[in-house]
Amino acid sequence: MINILKKFFENQENQQDDDSNYHLQLLCGLMIEAANTDGQIDKGEINKIKKSLLTFFEETPEDIDKSLDAAVLNRDNSKSLHFYTSRINKEYSYEKKLLLIEILWDVVLSDGNLHDYEASLIRRLSGLLYINDIDSGNIKRKCLTKLSGK
Repeated sequence: MINILKKFFENQENQQDDDSNYHLQLLCGLMIEAANTDGQIDKGEINKIKKSLLTFFEETPEDIDKSLDAAVLNRDNSKSLHFYTSRINKEYSYEKKLLLIEILWDVVLSDGNLHDYEASLIRRLSGLLYINDIDSGNIKRKCLTKLSGK
């Protein structure tokens, strides 16, 4: 599964012309959107995002920091959710979208609290990414079980 996650955003057919960090920026943006849903981004959420990106991608910490900084600056862009989901829908398989939702649940749960706005965002994202309700619910239960098992 780790190998699948490492290749999460690899897509040779749809590489962006001049932007080698396109997929990293896309994922950072969505993760920051998820972390900011409750109105604040705390250090635990940032650390969880960084850890996920370092674990699942072969990127340098500097590239991750740079992409995260850009995502934080753009977090209040009202069109950002559509921006991210439209590109993901065009470029990624259903399985990759499921992995993304799982990572996002891990991010929003990293502070130990599930805010109503965070749960609402993940449900909206699941819908925008055309993930069926059963799969979405199974992912949520899996992440909540991981959280309670700590």
